[in-house]
Parts: sequence; C-alpha cells; structure tokens
Amino acid sequence: MADDNSRLVYSTASGRIDEVKEKPQRPKGDGIVRIQRQTSGRKGKGVCLISGIDLDDAELEKLAAELKKKCGCGGAVKDGVIEIQGDKRDLLKTLLEAKGHKVKLAGG
Repeated sequence: MADDNSRLVYSTASGRIDEVKEKPQRPKGDGIVRIQRQTSGRKGKGVCLISGIDLDDAELEKLAAELKKKCGCGGAVKDGVIEIQGDKRDLLKTLLEAKGHKVKLAGG
C-alpha cells in the first residue's frame, strides 16, 4: 500500500492535518508601471488597473490608500494589482511619476 499519491489527512493525536500553503510568487516586473482602463465584467463601470509595481503587499496597500485619497474615489488591491474606480489615468500617471516610477498608459 505504499503509494506516492497517499498522505496523512487526519490523526487521532492532533486532528485534521493541513498542508503548509506557500503564497504565490508575483512575477517581477520590468520596471515600468502600466495603467490601463477596464470596463469588462463591471457592468459598464470603468476602473483603472495599475500593475507592474514591485512592492510587498503592505506597501502596496499604503500606496493604494494614498492614490485613492488623492483621486477622491474608491478602489482595491487584488493579486498585486491596484484598482482605482473611475477613469483617472492622467491624474494617476502624474502622481506615480512624482513618486519616481516610470509610467506608461496601456490599452485604449
């Protein structure tokens, strides 16, 4: 009964045994922050997606909070991408360039 696919899932001594899950690694960017506008799957409401920022999750949350405050709108951070509600690409570009990032407007 030695099988490579078998593993212990429950023990009477310690209960349910969970596997250690590693956080998925985000791919490293090329140093260029890209801002794109997206409406698909959002019932016509537009959001700006900011990707390519090489920061850890806590610093990404801080940057997102600062951008939301300066734009006066809502947003979120999902999978290393900052989402800002509304079409504020030009304002976001100037704010990120002031912070020293190289920014490109991506998409249409």
